[in-house]
Amino acid sequence: MSRNVGRRSFIVTAAAAFAAACGWDGGRTFRPVLSGVSRFNDWVSARIFSSTRRAPKYDPSERSRSFPAYHISAMTPTVDDIAAWRLEVGGLVRTPLSLSLDEIRAMESVTYTVKHHCVEGWSAIATWTGTPFRAVAERAGVLPEARYVRFDTFDRNYYNGWDLDSAYHPETILAYGFNGQDLRPDHGAPLRLYAPHKLGYKLTKYLTRVTFTDERPGGYWEDQGYPWFAGV
Repeated sequence: MSRNVGRRSFIVTAAAAFAAACGWDGGRTFRPVLSGVSRFNDWVSARIFSSTRRAPKYDPSERSRSFPAYHISAMTPTVDDIAAWRLEVGGLVRTPLSLSLDEIRAMESVTYTVKHHCVEGWSAIATWTGTPFRAVAERAGVLPEARYVRFDTFDRNYYNGWDLDSAYHPETILAYGFNGQDLRPDHGAPLRLYAPHKLGYKLTKYLTRVTFTDERPGGYWEDQGYPWFAGV
């Protein structure tokens, strides 16, 4: 499968996702076609995805002046007591975890300045700091039968799922820092998933739970027709 074919299929599926964002799912005539294209794009994307390719990096001086925020809840989700917040890690693991933000911050740290891409057509450059997701997975001891991971939040039950290859990429982090400061509520505080190789709606904010599974999870937007893999 050539990269040109992969790019073309991604463009078509991204257009389908944008249509879904505008409230159109293709109707009875086009819905099966759009669904088939999305599944094909996921298949292609998973096969051309590189677990070693790194995203282009930028100097912090190149950061965008604005970075749009989004959430599903009627008001910006917030945690009343960050000291009481925990990230629960479970499912197909040897050692379920309940991690505080301080415990996550005490682990290995990664900082990079990269370009963020939104399915709605905008991009922005920002700096992110966090713990490699793989470090948390290794602490939990993920079982061999796990193939996927589900991410849940306190943003009105927002959730989505990833394949393990994408989740274990060196640039996939659990981010607690944004542009040199603590992550703000409008960008997913106290903790969010981040990776430059996924579209924005896959970068789950307001994390509360990580569940390793052998069944592919859906997702808030994915269940409405958005591409599941959503690679950049």
